[in-house]
Amino acid sequence: MAKEPNGRRGEKSASAYRTISEVAEEIDVPAHVLRFWEGKFPSVNPLKRGGGRRYYRPEDIEGLRRIRKLLYEDGFTIRGVQKLLKSNGGKPPAAVATAAEVGGEMVTTQQSEPAPKPKTDPGQGMLEFGLSANQAARLRKVLKDLQAMRDALSKAAA
Repeated sequence: MAKEPNGRRGEKSASAYRTISEVAEEIDVPAHVLRFWEGKFPSVNPLKRGGGRRYYRPEDIEGLRRIRKLLYEDGFTIRGVQKLLKSNGGKPPAAVATAAEVGGEMVTTQQSEPAPKPKTDPGQGMLEFGLSANQAARLRKVLKDLQAMRDALSKAAA
């Protein structure tokens, strides 16, 4: 890579491989988290050269961005992302907005924009994507029961 007049190297091309420190900075997670994700998500598989140095391809970085979004912004658990990856052929989907673990089943909704986070009623406006009518009714009942318990606890604490 040619050095610029100020002594610094120029920007890498979009197709260039990146080191773990470059990727960690780019997607705003520590390098140790990227190494941890390698053990949890089979799709995170950088090239490894002599001495164990990791090099990430542009498509690897895009997958890591999606995993980060699912975990940090959309509220998925690691297990939830693993299930999602498994059902999507090992690749993170491009558009998933919210998720919740309910009785061992994963409930997701697809949206073009991030959904606003509800403050008082987490079930309001929930879309039951991929649920049968019976599952959706059971989920609504569980949510209603939990809200009633929350209200009762709030009153008792007051």
